[in-house]
Amino acid sequence: MKRHLKILEFALSSLGRRKYKNLAILIVYAFTVSVLASILLVSQSLRMEASFLLREAPDLVVQTVRAGRHDLVPTSYVDEIAAIAGVGEVKARYWGYYYDALTRGNYTLLGIESTLSELPMLEGRVPSAPGECAIGAGVADVMQVVNSDDLFLIDSNNIGVAFEIVGVFRAESSLLTNDLVTLLNEDLRLFFGLPEDRATDIAVEVFNEDETSTVATKIKRALPETRPITKSDLLKTYDAVFNWRAGMMLTVFSSALVAFCILAWDKATGISAEERREIGILKAVGWDTSDVLELKFWEGMAISVTAFLLGIIAAFAHVFVFGAPLVSAVMKGWSVVFPEFRLTPYFSLYQVFVMAFLTVAPFVASTVIPSWKASVTDPESVIRT
Repeated sequence: MKRHLKILEFALSSLGRRKYKNLAILIVYAFTVSVLASILLVSQSLRMEASFLLREAPDLVVQTVRAGRHDLVPTSYVDEIAAIAGVGEVKARYWGYYYDALTRGNYTLLGIESTLSELPMLEGRVPSAPGECAIGAGVADVMQVVNSDDLFLIDSNNIGVAFEIVGVFRAESSLLTNDLVTLLNEDLRLFFGLPEDRATDIAVEVFNEDETSTVATKIKRALPETRPITKSDLLKTYDAVFNWRAGMMLTVFSSALVAFCILAWDKATGISAEERREIGILKAVGWDTSDVLELKFWEGMAISVTAFLLGIIAAFAHVFVFGAPLVSAVMKGWSVVFPEFRLTPYFSLYQVFVMAFLTVAPFVASTVIPSWKASVTDPESVIRT
């Protein structure tokens, strides 16, 4: 153990003698890891936020499609769907999007029933009378309003409407309620000018989760103009979207990956004359080939682990402290007009191991392999070159 510690100490002092070169390598290496980790952390956090959001989602959502576009669904479909075997509670839902030009925020307006007594993660109470609303924390921050204040919105007739704020959401997941404004169903229907016999979509409860696809097929067969969407379909869509955006971001930052590849290739194709001379001297004074390889292994590990940890720390601070300003606009998509929210930290050890395998292992290998050739060469010829 003492011999290994001495070799490690010598490796660190050897790196210090070439500090400027190794510092440049460290900066490029750490930057590459930071970019990769930032993209993966944002993607993983948004994916986890989406799964948390959909945890309480209905088993089936039924929409009407006209000319390939989402259209309002007739409320008469509620009774027809409820008559299908295996179906539980069926509700018509009222919701829509509202863009506020003053704050440049895109909000989700959701209708609720007047009989609802409470909502989770709500400070205050739910709307129970016409003209009342409950809002998400992001809306409260952007609008600079609190409980008992009035929320002013412009309805479909271009008329200003005031709603009294009776509750503010403080959700475990920011993505769940951050942009949310809840109104009574009737208030929302009047605000958007929806016909009395139409709803935005229909939420369907399925008693047996394994029969969700079967129920969806029955609904499609009975109501051909509808589009049943299962909870699993929504999760797959979110995964596909975030994976695609993460891949696009990796493509944008491919220059950093190219720089790292060039760096690793340069080290793999040979070592400098100074390093070869150092290896020859070590062999001449009695070092074994295994000692030389261990020395180079520790040099590569010291740079790799330091750069990797610095990159991970920088990525964590970039994403969860500063809000990922370099990648969030692309990863969130339309949320460039979304009220600002902080991502909830989700850290996957699997991703850390994958990044370490793809960055640390190649760099250490590119440090050790070229040194092996020099270490098995006659020390006198190596010193003279």
